[in-house]
Amino acid sequence: MASDWLNMWNTKFGQTEYAYGTEPNNYLKDKLQHIPAGSILFAAEGEGRNAVYAAQLGWKVSAFDISEAGQQKALKLAEDKKVSIDYKLGDLPDLGFKEEEFDALALVYAHFPPTIRPEYLRMLSSYLKRGGHLIFEAFSKDHLAYKQQNPSVGGPNNVDYLFSLEELETSFTDFEILELKKTTVALNEGEGHIGTGSVIRFFGKKQ
Repeated sequence: MASDWLNMWNTKFGQTEYAYGTEPNNYLKDKLQHIPAGSILFAAEGEGRNAVYAAQLGWKVSAFDISEAGQQKALKLAEDKKVSIDYKLGDLPDLGFKEEEFDALALVYAHFPPTIRPEYLRMLSSYLKRGGHLIFEAFSKDHLAYKQQNPSVGGPNNVDYLFSLEELETSFTDFEILELKKTTVALNEGEGHIGTGSVIRFFGKKQ
């Protein structure tokens, strides 16, 4: 993966404070209440706030990211909360996850570069068991207008890194759609997501 992309995340996560705070994403928090705890994979997990929360609920948690700085802070957060997470570092194809390994998959602001995103979404879907659930929240292609008004809301500057409803439908054709919508949300996640943004939310069950 390009070194400038890695350097950006190591710089962001290399600060003392947690870029997006230590509390879980609200959509993830809500949806985890509706499914029984099992094994779950967190993609592009950064500093670990969501993975650690799931571990506190009794989930067997796996996670990955390319940022060593993010991994270090996630493991520290897990230690502080007295839970354990398996956090791998590197590019997804190299990490050794297996098909139908997990009961749930969480993609929370996992804005992969467009050159690798279709492959990554296909691979991640394959790691989910039949009957397993996907929880997804990320910025929509409408979000740039919100970021221009308020840079503190965060998110990519390039529209190609943002999502559309059509992409979700195309990427996850083997899922029963329990919820799929584009909506505006008021974010208050650390210093990285503050303000109103446009997101896409997807909650699905693999068939």
